[in-house]
Amino acid sequence: MSKSQQESPESGSIDSAAANAAPRLSVGVIGTGRAGSVLGAALRRAGHNVVAAYGVSDVSRLRAEALLPGVPLVTPEEVLARADLVLITVPDDALPDLVAGLSATGAFRAGQFVAHASGRYGIEVLAPATRAGVLPLAVHPAMTLTGTSLDLERLSGAPFGVTAPEELRPVAEALVVEMGGDPVWVPEQSRALYHAALANGANHLVTLVAQSIDLLEVAGVEHPQRLLGPLLYAALDNALRSGDSALTGPVVRGDAGTVAAHVDVIDGVSVEARRAYVAMARLTADRALANGMLQATQAEALLEVLASEPGTSSEAVDPNGDEG
Repeated sequence: MSKSQQESPESGSIDSAAANAAPRLSVGVIGTGRAGSVLGAALRRAGHNVVAAYGVSDVSRLRAEALLPGVPLVTPEEVLARADLVLITVPDDALPDLVAGLSATGAFRAGQFVAHASGRYGIEVLAPATRAGVLPLAVHPAMTLTGTSLDLERLSGAPFGVTAPEELRPVAEALVVEMGGDPVWVPEQSRALYHAALANGANHLVTLVAQSIDLLEVAGVEHPQRLLGPLLYAALDNALRSGDSALTGPVVRGDAGTVAAHVDVIDGVSVEARRAYVAMARLTADRALANGMLQATQAEALLEVLASEPGTSSEAVDPNGDEG
């Protein structure tokens, strides 16, 4: 808790603010992109009064009109002037400068709740506002959003990464529950790693799936999504249940010749896809070796294949997996 919060006669203690958070709040949204519009609509559905919003692009303004009908679109300063709870839902890279700029103009009010939905940041990014007496919250929906009304149902049971001063933790978690989500506590110092893990799993998964679809299309397979769907759903389910024990395929089996053939044929389609395959195969081999699923002798031949230039690796390995 900051010194300004302790001393501010307007804000009182964080404890008293947390105790008074249950009544319906006037809510403002700064940044009516995919997250901001949906979270604002979720709070409105929970009974809070969305009184003002701000969006930069035409698309953001259209989202606000669709998801927050009747809510006036005003400046960020005016949003802060009207609302007891302000959601700042702008791109991660824009958040620090926006908070600093609004703080420099004296736009924040003591006793006001200010929450952001960035996965990367905790509450430290709100420090300029906190020094002005605001009550900082970080509530990040760990869910891919489209910026449409469909997302309101997606939020049902969706986990939210929550970071707040300990005294405000009940407030942050209550807001998440009101939006239909499941609060998951993330320590301030772990926020960046938390977000990196989510991005690595979800964002890169999309890239891998899209790349696999491209390769199947080049292979002449019709409707590759239908072919991949059952396999990928099963693989994801097994991975979530069993972790590394769910690993299958030629890398885990130590089939260096098969992996070499994969590298060569993918290279003929896309150098970028070959590099991605090799990088993931190396990581898979490392994890399988560490977990005892791949023997050291098999790993040696496999890693030699993955270190070779395309077109040369398959001749270096005999069918029995021994080095040639």
